Amino acid sequence: MSAEISEKVMEREVGRRRTFAIISHPDAGKTTLTEKLLLYGGAIHLAGSVKSRRAAKHAVSDWMELEKQRGISVTSSVLQFPYHDYSINLLDTPGHADFSEDTYRTLAAADSAVMLMDVAKGVEAQTLKLFKVCAMRKIPIFTFVNKMDRFGRKPLELMEEIEDILGIRSCPINWPVGQGNEFKGVYDRLNEELILFDSAGSHGSKIIEEERMALDDPQVETRLGPKRYEQLLEDVELLDIAGDPFDLERVRDGELTPMFFGSAITNFGVRPFLDAFVDMAPSPDQARQKHTEPTRPDFSGFVFKIQANMNPAHRDRLAFVRITSGVFEKDMQAQLKRTERQIKLAYPQQMMASDREMADQAFAGDIVGLYDPGRFRIGDMIYTGEPIDDVDIPRFMPEHFAVVEIQDALKRKQLNKGLNQLSEEGTIQVFRQPEKGSLDIIVGAVGILQFEVLKFRLEHEYNVEIRLRRLDFQHARWIENEEFDEAALNRADYLKVVHDRDDLPLLLFRNNWALNYTKQQYPDLVLLPNPPGTPGLEQLHGKRYEF
Repeated sequence: MSAEISEKVMEREVGRRRTFAIISHPDAGKTTLTEKLLLYGGAIHLAGSVKSRRAAKHAVSDWMELEKQRGISVTSSVLQFPYHDYSINLLDTPGHADFSEDTYRTLAAADSAVMLMDVAKGVEAQTLKLFKVCAMRKIPIFTFVNKMDRFGRKPLELMEEIEDILGIRSCPINWPVGQGNEFKGVYDRLNEELILFDSAGSHGSKIIEEERMALDDPQVETRLGPKRYEQLLEDVELLDIAGDPFDLERVRDGELTPMFFGSAITNFGVRPFLDAFVDMAPSPDQARQKHTEPTRPDFSGFVFKIQANMNPAHRDRLAFVRITSGVFEKDMQAQLKRTERQIKLAYPQQMMASDREMADQAFAGDIVGLYDPGRFRIGDMIYTGEPIDDVDIPRFMPEHFAVVEIQDALKRKQLNKGLNQLSEEGTIQVFRQPEKGSLDIIVGAVGILQFEVLKFRLEHEYNVEIRLRRLDFQHARWIENEEFDEAALNRADYLKVVHDRDDLPLLLFRNNWALNYTKQQYPDLVLLPNPPGTPGLEQLHGKRYEF
């Protein structure tokens, strides 16, 4: 630790950090909520929104051109901003299932998660999958029920669904007053006050006015109307009698999810949620998912994401590092555990999506972008002092495969560079056929949309046009055996031998029958769902889980 940083300062700075991810099913409003949190945090002064491809304004967190065209998030982004006395590190993740692998890696860097739900749709498939990942990582979850400006499910129904489907109890911190065009505000149960909202025609682009009133204020019944007022009193009484009381320890243990209601598009309920969240969410030293003690004097951090070409003008590449202990300082020397080499941590940057500024100092919980000339890999640990344990971030087994066919053979060098960089980011996996003279490159992806991202980025970032010829394979398994009859396996038409970027052999299988038949024909062949020595989700969490 720097001699200038006392233990007391370290504890205070770590205690101020809140590092969290937002998870949701597509179209639940995640990017819109992210934008509004930035608005209320003072990081932006006029909120944009995700709109059609012809729209002029786009969300700050969607920095990639493809995201602006499609109106979806396809890669995680990091957004850092202050709020009151807190320092916020917000990890915006893709909602689409095809990019779950990127979301999983990002959750490894989060101390808590905000689960966003559409009031009309409740718990959806992708919400369930990402919730399971959070539960396995013991990440506390805060629920924000969005789109209350539209008619949807009743709040009590949503509470019951959360318990039945997700297996977790909920505790509404606030309760909606009305729904649809009758949504007027929320009742803050902890502070026992009514919060009424007035958009004043800003259409959600500016911070809205809020009026706070005690529930027994004589004006409340007049403002709400007798029917809505009586309904609110009944709901509050029912929650007090039959609902779970707020218990911060149960929240931190992942047994209870605080529940909030609002509308990100109109800003209704955003500030009450953010105020409560920063008080309740764990700081790095309070998080159940600790990689090391955050106030440990020596520096440590791990790479959870690599991103090339965030700035098209510079064609640079950043390694996103979650600091896990000590103090990060610009140009410091640290050990890269995988290579056992000392490296200089030069050009560190803190980020607001694609916008960056130089970071002179950072603490546990912060995310720092390091200039990467190609020396980092996802999962790399960097540290000073005594070595610490690695953070296991598994590689995912691809389910879709295609041969890359280049349009201009003279651009093969650019193609190889682009594929290597994108594979190191985790966008796709690259395989090569071992046959002598074969120039075919096979790419594997967890989701089909990753192929679209691959084509788009190769064309726009590396000036290479390709065709993707889909292959009729469904499964990949790495081979643990040091010796096996590669030629015999390649003769079958239902499987193919390829090698990954580390030259490790693996088999591609046409279907379940091919996988099972090969196991019967070659009983001594040891097949793994991940590269040898790399943990999968089952090994990491001691239970079966697949996206």
